[in-house]
Amino acid sequence: MVFANAGTLGTLPGRRDALVAHLTRRSSALAEIGCLAYEVGVNDSEPDTVFVVELWESAEAHRASLQLPEVQASIAAARPMLSGEFGGFQFDVVGSPLRD
Repeated sequence: MVFANAGTLGTLPGRRDALVAHLTRRSSALAEIGCLAYEVGVNDSEPDTVFVVELWESAEAHRASLQLPEVQASIAAARPMLSGEFGGFQFDVVGSPLRD
């Protein structure tokens, strides 16, 4: 079952674009472990927030990704840009009007 993780990452003032650049660097490791989509976005009405929507083959694939050295290094590199304000939700996808 497809697993969705959607969240917000608060950034320090003026660091949003740097975090976006960091999060959108190409990573073949994510696809190899089961990431189906990793979309990063912004909303100008929230200049210190980055939005992320992830789709995974399973919740287990998502959890396993957090153990990858590449992902651990990416998290460590992002920390100095973050304010500590996080939000979001997770769910199992049960259907879509775009596919069977």
